[in-house]
Formats: sequence, C-alpha cells, structure tokens
Amino acid sequence: MSLKDIKDAFLSIISTLEFIDIIDVAILAYIVYMLLRLIRETRAGQLVKGILFLVAGYFVSSFLQLKTITYILKQTLDIGLIAMIILFQPELRRALEKAGRTKLGIRLFGIGQNTDEATKIWEPAIETICDSCVELSATCTGALIVVERQVRLGEQIETGTILNASPSKEIFGNIFYPKTPLHDGAVIMRDGMILAAACFLPKPQKDEQINKRLGSRHRAAIGMSENSDAIVIVVSEETGQISVAMNGVLTRDYTREKLMNLLKTELFEESNDIPILRKKLFSSHSERRKK
Repeated sequence: MSLKDIKDAFLSIISTLEFIDIIDVAILAYIVYMLLRLIRETRAGQLVKGILFLVAGYFVSSFLQLKTITYILKQTLDIGLIAMIILFQPELRRALEKAGRTKLGIRLFGIGQNTDEATKIWEPAIETICDSCVELSATCTGALIVVERQVRLGEQIETGTILNASPSKEIFGNIFYPKTPLHDGAVIMRDGMILAAACFLPKPQKDEQINKRLGSRHRAAIGMSENSDAIVIVVSEETGQISVAMNGVLTRDYTREKLMNLLKTELFEESNDIPILRKKLFSSHSERRKK
C-alpha cells in the first residue's frame, strides 16, 4: 500500500466521521485507560505479561510452522476469554464494586436517609465516638472503629461477634481493653449502633508499599476503606494518635473537633444529596411523560 492510498483512506475516514463517533472513541479510550490503570495497580499486570507471551509464542510458532506447538497455543488462546475472567476475578470484582460505590451509583440505586433521619440516628453516636476516641487516645489504648455507610459490610460482620448495642464510652472502653476477648479486631457501626465487634478486616491491595511503621490496625483500616465507602477510625496503641482512613487514604493527627467535623460532613451532607438528586430524577421523568 502506497502513502497515497494511506492518505486517501485516512481522508475517507475523516470525511465520514460524525460527532457520535468521537464520543464513541472517547468512551472506548477511557475504558481502555481505566483497564490499564487497574492492571498496573494490581498483580494482574504479571498475568497480562504471561498472556502476551503466549500470543507472541503463537505467532512465532505459526511463522516457523511448528504445528504441534501452534495447535496447543491456538487451543489455549481460544478459551482465553473464559480464562481471563477466571484469572482476573478478584480485579474484575473490585472494579465493579468501585463502580457501584461511585456517588452516581449509590444515589441511583442505594437507599439513602434524609438529613433529619441521619442527624437523629448519628448525632448522639458521633458524640460518643469522638469522646471515646479521645479517652482511648489518652491511655494509648488501641482501637479500630468502622462506620458503615452505603456499602454493606456483611462479610466482615460475620467474622465478629454481634452486639447490636447502643454506643457509649464504657462499651468502647470495655471492648478495646487489651485483656478482653473482643479487643482484637474492629467494631462495625451501622445506623448509629455498635453492630459487631472483633471483626476481621481485609488487607490493603498494596500492603508491601505501605509505610513499615504503620501497625496492623492502620493497615486493616486502609484495606477496609479500599474495599468499601466506610469511614475507619484508628487509635494507635503506641502513640495514642487518632487517624482516619477513607477511600484507601489514611490521614492522621485528628483532634476531637476535627474528627467530629469529618464525621458530620461525611454522614450528613451525603444523606442530604441523595433525596435532592432523586427528586430531580423523578421530576424530569414526570415532565417527559407529560410531554
């Protein structure tokens, strides 16, 4: 094919290009970018290298007319899609979970509370959480508190002991006292109540890249925040420092006021947005029906 033929083919494509085609290519490019980013950040990158090695081996063996090897590699690649789904199952599941945890996904399909309901349920609990964390910090008593939001944490709750108790400084103190049976693990709170204690949390995706000075509680907090939209509060056993993990990011040096502002902002403002968006969606839907 000459350069003139390539130029003519390119101009032919450009002349027939429409605006919807540009959108189509942009969406596809974004999806490919997100897939590459997902692969790069996980062990799936090594699996992709292995698959590319098989593809290269197939072309080489086909070129050299190595019939047996070509046949075996061809049969292997024929079931490649199923194999990829099996091999990348953890990564695919994590990607779908992240899509469902986006604000749009949660607001469209989640069941949200309005601000008044959230305030009534969570305001006393937030006061108790903050007071308890300050007292635990003063005595350097390690603590791990998970505040559940839209994403349900049933898998983690099943690993612990169900309490379903109203929060208080005394209960938190008894749970996290080092010699009690429930101190080793996390407390999970749902709807302003202590639902379960001594729960095991998932490890972070990049455990080897986390600061070596962070202990098991901080690592578990990061892992839980990567796998859900939960707010995870940590009190360090060594320094008494209060930290918070959200969306895989750990922030430190929280005071009572700073922690309270964060919890109120995250729990109340999110709840306030959900009914507003739904109202807009339903009103626009009604207007279309009228038309």
